[in-house]
Amino acid sequence: MALRPFSIAPRWPGVTASAIVIVLTLGTLAAVAWRAEWDDGISVADWAAIRFTVLQALASAAFSTVLAIPVARALARRQFAGRGLLITLLGAPFLLPVIVAVMALLTIFGRSGVLNTALGVIGLPTFSIYGFHGVVLAHVFFNLPLATRLILQGWLAVPAERFRLAATLNAPVWQLLERPMLRSVVPGTFLVIFLICLTSFAVALTLGGGPRATTVELAIYQALRFDFDLGRAALLASVQFALCTAAALLVWQVSQHDQLSGGLDRTVQRWNLPAPFADGIVIALAALFLLLPLGMIIVRGIPGLFDMPISIWWAALRSIAVASLSAILCTAMAIALGLSTDRTVAIIGALPLAASGLVVGTGAFLLVYPYVNPAKVALIATALANATLALPFALRSIAPAIASVRQDFERLGATLGLGPWAWLWIVVLPRIRRPLGFGAGIAAALSMGDLGVIALFANETQETLPLAMYRLMGAYRMEAAASAGLLLLALSLLAFWLCDRGGRANAQL
Repeated sequence: MALRPFSIAPRWPGVTASAIVIVLTLGTLAAVAWRAEWDDGISVADWAAIRFTVLQALASAAFSTVLAIPVARALARRQFAGRGLLITLLGAPFLLPVIVAVMALLTIFGRSGVLNTALGVIGLPTFSIYGFHGVVLAHVFFNLPLATRLILQGWLAVPAERFRLAATLNAPVWQLLERPMLRSVVPGTFLVIFLICLTSFAVALTLGGGPRATTVELAIYQALRFDFDLGRAALLASVQFALCTAAALLVWQVSQHDQLSGGLDRTVQRWNLPAPFADGIVIALAALFLLLPLGMIIVRGIPGLFDMPISIWWAALRSIAVASLSAILCTAMAIALGLSTDRTVAIIGALPLAASGLVVGTGAFLLVYPYVNPAKVALIATALANATLALPFALRSIAPAIASVRQDFERLGATLGLGPWAWLWIVVLPRIRRPLGFGAGIAAALSMGDLGVIALFANETQETLPLAMYRLMGAYRMEAAASAGLLLLALSLLAFWLCDRGGRANAQL
C-alpha cells in the first residue's frame, strides 16, 4: 500500500514566501497596469524604444552565441595550464556587476580609452562606444562567458563512446556528433541571453540614451525620475513585462530539449585533431577580450582606492547591508518554498523570471508613493526586489537538495517525534549547506551590483555603491569611478566567496 505524502515542516513559511513573491511580481504588475495610461496608447517614441530593445537583444544574443561556439569547441578539445581557472572565470558571469563591466569597456573603448588613444596616435578616426553598437558590445562582453559555459557543457556531455565510434568509422565528428549537439543546446542558450539582454538596464543607461538608443527600461526610468509621468512609466512597464514573459516562456519551452544518450563516463579521447594553433588563437582572443578590460579596472582603480571620498565608503556600507539582507531573504524564501509540498511552488519560484528589476521597482514605487516618500524605503525596497529576482537561481540550487533530504529522512524524523524547527535545524540545514551557501552567494553578488531598483528610489543620501559609481561616471570622474568599480568588484566576489565557502566549511561532499 502506498504511503500518503506528508511533511513535518509547517505550511505557513511556504505560504508567506509565496505571498511575498506574488506581491512583488504579479502585485507590482497589477499596480503598474492600474496606473497605465491605456487610453493614450503607445507613442512613436515608445515604439522606437520597444524596437531598439528587441533589436539590441536579438543582436547581442546572436553575437554572444555565435562567438561562443568556437571558444567552447576549443576549450572542449584542448588541455592546457590554467584551463580550469579560465573555465571557472567563464562560469561566473552573474557575479560581475554590470556597471563594472561597462566601466571596464570604457577603459578600452571609451573616448579616452586605450583604443582611441592608439587610433589618435596613428592619425585614424576615433571610435565611439555610445549607441546601438556600444550596447551590443557591452552585452557580448557580459554574456559571452555565459554562452561559452552553456555550450561547453553540451560538448562535455557527449559520451566518450561516441567519439570512439566516430574514430572507428572514420566519420566526421562535426556532422555526426557536434552539429546535432549544437542544434540541441544553441537555441536555449540564445533565448536565455536574449531574456537577459531584454532586462539589462545599466548597460543602456550608461551607453545608450537619446531617441535612437533608448530601451524600454531606460524609458521607464526617464519617465519616473525626470518627467515623473507615472502613467507612461506604468504603461511601459506593462509592455516590458509582456516582452519578458514571452521570452521566459520560450526559454522554458526550448530548454526541454532531448539529451544525448549516456555513456560509461569514460574520459573523452579525441583522435586526428588538427594542430592546436587555431584553437589557441581562439582561446587567447577570448581571454584577452574578457580579461584585459577587467585588468585595466584593477590598474586604474588601485591608485585612488584609499583616496575616495567618504561618501563612497558609506555607499559601500549600504551596498553590503542591502546585499546581506537580500541574501538572507532570498535563501529563507527558497528554503520555505523548497519545504512546501504544494505543486504550484515551481510556478511561483519561476515568476521572477518574467519580471525585470525596473518593472518590479516601478510597481513598488507606485504602491508606496501615496503613503510614504519612496526615498525613505529605498534600501528595504531594493533588498526585497533583489531577493525576489534572485530567487529562481537560489531555488534551483536549494530545492533539489531539500527534496533529497525529505525523501531520505522525513519519515524517520516523524518517527522520532521531531518538531518542525528541530527537523529543520538538525536534519535539513546541515545537509543543504553547500547549495544553501551557493544560493546565498548568488543572491548577495547580484544584489551588490544592482543598479535597477535603487536608481528609481534613492537620492544622494541612500545611494548604494553602483549608483555612486554611475554618478561619478556621469560627472566624468573616471579615475574615481574606476576605484569605486574595483571596490564594487572586490565586494561582489568577496560576498559570493564568503557565502559559498561558508556552505562548504566542514562539508565532506
